[in-house]
This record gives sequence, C-alpha cells and structure tokens, in this order.
Amino acid sequence: MDVFPDFDGLGGIGDLKVVIGAMLTIILVVAVLMVIVSAILWAIASSTGNPGLVSKGRTGVFVAAGAAALAGGGVAWLNWLISLGGQF
Repeated sequence: MDVFPDFDGLGGIGDLKVVIGAMLTIILVVAVLMVIVSAILWAIASSTGNPGLVSKGRTGVFVAAGAAALAGGGVAWLNWLISLGGQF
C-alpha cells in the first residue's frame, strides 16, 4: 500500500480568496468612509467648542483608521497563509 500526498487538498481555495477578498474590501471601504465622517464631526465639533463631540470624533477617526489598517493587513496575511499552505 503506497501513501501519496493529496495535491488537490486545497481545491476550493480560489473561492475562499474571492469571498475573503470581497469581505475585506467592504470592510476597508466602510472604514475609510467612517474616517471621513468622523474627521468631519471632529472638525465641526472643535470649531463650535463642543468637547464631548470632539472626543467622539477623535476616537472615531482613530478606531476607523485602525480598522482600515487591519483590513489592509488582513489581505496580505491571508495571501501569505494561502501561499504557505500551498507549499506542502
């Protein structure tokens, strides 16, 4: 009895790339839009002198920028994991 590696073990990986890529693209677009909205809120609140809204706008900018960075890094990480899995 011979044992051979299963070279078709990653058969649905193309579909996984498409689905994950689409989800990360949507997350990236929403995060960038939230950066824009939060920055506008931050600017308007600081010009009117509302410290509560300034704090919320600033927090929104930083959280959305972090989400955009994680979504962008997620694409690279996923591609690296898929290429790493395809080596074996």
